[in-house]
Amino acid sequence: MHYFSDNATPVSPAVMAAIAAADRADHGYDGDAWSAQLDGALSALFDTPVSALWIATGTAANSIALATLCPPYGGVICHEEAHIVVDECGAPGFFTHGATLMPLPGEGAKLTPDVVADRLKAIRPDVHQVPACAISITNATEYGLVYSPDEVAALGELATAHGLGFHMDGARFANAVAHLGCAPADITWRAGVDALSFGCVKNGGMIGEALLFFSDSAPARTAEAKRWRKRSGHLFSKGRYLAAQILAMVEGDLWLRNARMANAAAQAIADVAASRLLHPVQANELFIRLSAAEAATLRAQGFDFYDWGDGAARLVTNWSQDAASIAPLAQALRALTDG
Repeated sequence: MHYFSDNATPVSPAVMAAIAAADRADHGYDGDAWSAQLDGALSALFDTPVSALWIATGTAANSIALATLCPPYGGVICHEEAHIVVDECGAPGFFTHGATLMPLPGEGAKLTPDVVADRLKAIRPDVHQVPACAISITNATEYGLVYSPDEVAALGELATAHGLGFHMDGARFANAVAHLGCAPADITWRAGVDALSFGCVKNGGMIGEALLFFSDSAPARTAEAKRWRKRSGHLFSKGRYLAAQILAMVEGDLWLRNARMANAAAQAIADVAASRLLHPVQANELFIRLSAAEAATLRAQGFDFYDWGDGAARLVTNWSQDAASIAPLAQALRALTDG
């Protein structure tokens, strides 16, 4: 009955088992056997050499990634409703020691090359203005929309042409890949992405995310990111418990199976609430028209969700929900519409 956020989901049994299996003595910090496997496991998943770190939170993963891509005097081009702008309490500026976020508009919280190009043209090449040094996008976006490989590549080409770093907030990366049915590489390094925050917690993990670096500059950026992780207090003494979760996610494609379950649950609700949808449903988030009275009716039946402005609500499904578990909400929404 909880549709607040996929942060509130239970932990996948396979992830819990992996944590239990890691519960024995080993080296501290990231010197353990599990952390040592991350590069290889994620390189296999992305079909390219990858440098991977476990990071405590998604906010830290995004912010540390940006700190390696953008100096304090630089700017990060992003969407005006991106998580790094709206929901991270200034953490990117804190980690970068003052870099400027350069928010831009875009339908469904997506950036387009034209809008980014226009912003770049407006920046004078002198010391009086903040130079753009990176682009950051979210896939799936804050409104549950998915960037296709071609859309990511178009922004990647722009980043390369202007010498900008390219970061992807992948808190719901698995949901994006599950929707597209593409290889993870197709919307990351093959499309020009330099750094990816690879979501774990929203997809059935307990704690911790993965920060991935691609390209020839990956080793240097990883070394810098390790310093940021320690300096910010995010180097866990028993990091093996985070590494074990990430490995459990990628081995056997648990990350994709979980995302497919969440996406399917969202689509089943969308089929019922089609006339109410504010955005297409491509991942596991639904934004629907809902009056205050209708919201109160649903809450009285035990359904939890966030209001999203006046007359709207956000519903988020997760990996643990199937057709049977979402049936009560679907029925309640149908009753509201039919009534």
